[in-house]
Amino acid sequence: MDFGLDDEQRAIRDTVRDFVRREVVPMEAELLRRERRHEPGTTRAELRDLQRKAKEFGFWGLSTPQEYGGMDLPAVTQSLIWTELGRTFVPFRFGGEADNILYHATAEQQREYLLPTIAGERVSCFAITEPGAGSDAANIRLSARREGDDWVLNGEKTFITNGDDADFAIVVAVTDPEKGARGGGTTAFLVDRAMGWRSEFIQTMGEGGPASLVFADVRVPHRNILGGIGQGFELGMQWIGKGRYIIPSHALGIAERALSMAIGYANTRETFGRPIGTNQAIQWMIADSETELEAARWLVLRAAWTVDQGLDPRHASSMAKLYGAGMVNRVVDRVMQIHGGMGYTRELPIERWYRQVRLYRIFEGTDEMQRLIISRDLLRGYTKLGL
Repeated sequence: MDFGLDDEQRAIRDTVRDFVRREVVPMEAELLRRERRHEPGTTRAELRDLQRKAKEFGFWGLSTPQEYGGMDLPAVTQSLIWTELGRTFVPFRFGGEADNILYHATAEQQREYLLPTIAGERVSCFAITEPGAGSDAANIRLSARREGDDWVLNGEKTFITNGDDADFAIVVAVTDPEKGARGGGTTAFLVDRAMGWRSEFIQTMGEGGPASLVFADVRVPHRNILGGIGQGFELGMQWIGKGRYIIPSHALGIAERALSMAIGYANTRETFGRPIGTNQAIQWMIADSETELEAARWLVLRAAWTVDQGLDPRHASSMAKLYGAGMVNRVVDRVMQIHGGMGYTRELPIERWYRQVRLYRIFEGTDEMQRLIISRDLLRGYTKLGL
């Protein structure tokens, strides 16, 4: 078995690593200063400027098909890139991307929504979660009622990423309550903010935050249905499933950067006349972190590999998400412990990571949902043990 990367993968990884080191990491000190002063973090203009510089390097639309001007990179290569982006806490992402389900759009919808989103001219958000429907996405209640050539939407979505910035939302709504979500009773709509919905920012323990979206008699033209009537839940599951291996890929980069900081600190911080790295308690924390980091790395890369092979990635991705999310939480906790009081301050990014990575065990499928998927696959015989 060959666990090495090919020349192209190494070249792309190293180029991204160099870009992050030269262009993104230098912004970290100012970002921490702003956050200590309770000022807004990295601005959209700053992030757009970084995306422009990255585009000059050829990095644009990692998963976007080539006919739309993207790179259409294999999943393993994308995973490697997301790991490199995780090495910095600056919330930078390469441009040229759009929600995967937007490719189900009609030609007219692509001109109005997909292409401007890829170009960075429009900002989207995906809205399926509701106050009473989180992990149980099939329990959504936001309704869409047909009136002539329009649909009238009423209800609320919550914890929507980009919800406060988006100028349009992909909204999954109930169009036929009798059929139920899994039976074709939900439909996805492309809903411009100008059509009347409003967002309410949700403050979280992390930096930034999601939003609630409120729909009160919002009229949406029939032509704004994405996919077809009754395909809302199916499209929603496609959207959610795409990110399962990306999240733990990002977690790998965070864990690598944090652990490297702990190793450097353990070699230089002295107590009782010697570096704290000579203490067995510190050594064991570093050893456990490295072991878990490497275990997570191969779970993540295997999940990405299944995507590239055209296999069903759900089981492998759930294991990668479950273990990767837990791993980064444990590693960051140990890194904070090694740094002691300094790790708890806002002079270093450790406490920031501590708050950030806690979300990884919740969003895009909680730990409990991943365990349900993994165990169900085994109990029902969908997946066999071993190779």
